[in-house]
Amino acid sequence: MSPQQATAEVFLTALKALPSRERAAVLQSIVKDRTLRAILEDVSDRLVIAEEREKPGRLLRDYVAEREKRERSGTRAKR
Repeated sequence: MSPQQATAEVFLTALKALPSRERAAVLQSIVKDRTLRAILEDVSDRLVIAEEREKPGRLLRDYVAEREKRERSGTRAKR
């Protein structure tokens, strides 16, 4: 384990040990911080990309046809 991983593990363990109100307060402080929020957004984007990569692909023409059909009927995409 690298020093960075060890530090991250210590912080995560400490965060998990906090009562839920205090944990929420810490997370709210992180979200309010621009730099930390940007890091969280990057991590969140990577998680979404990883999830999407596991899904089977489909042809662009199939996607376009489905989208056009939805737009004509006024329904939203399924996720």
